[in-house]
Amino acid sequence: QVQLVESGGGMVQAGESLRLSCTVSGLAIIDSAMGWFRQAPGKEREGISCINWSGRDDSGVYYRSSVEGRFTVSRDNSKDMLYLEMNNLKPEDAAIYFCAAATWRWCGSNRYEAASYQYWGQGTHVTVSE
Repeated sequence: QVQLVESGGGMVQAGESLRLSCTVSGLAIIDSAMGWFRQAPGKEREGISCINWSGRDDSGVYYRSSVEGRFTVSRDNSKDMLYLEMNNLKPEDAAIYFCAAATWRWCGSNRYEAASYQYWGQGTHVTVSE
């Protein structure tokens, strides 16, 4: 059984940082592109980042423009872990954050579409106050 468990969410003030982790079991993520999504109250879930199976260089990492330059995704395939370093958080970043795993190695043109990922975590809450 594949399980993804996010952790590291919390309540911070604008300008502060958080680091999210995604622990995967039942799946060797080395064969998976991994994504981060978020869903704010009353809004649809949106993809914000994708990292190719190796994540060894910047060419295999993608960010939505709203988070680029502030968020950094990384992975440790030896530990089946995915991370999201979030800096300079803004109130508009407040959401439930989800990690997701695909059954292919590469982030394709549909990398921000939820349907591109087969496995999902339950999410971790991030609250950002002014």
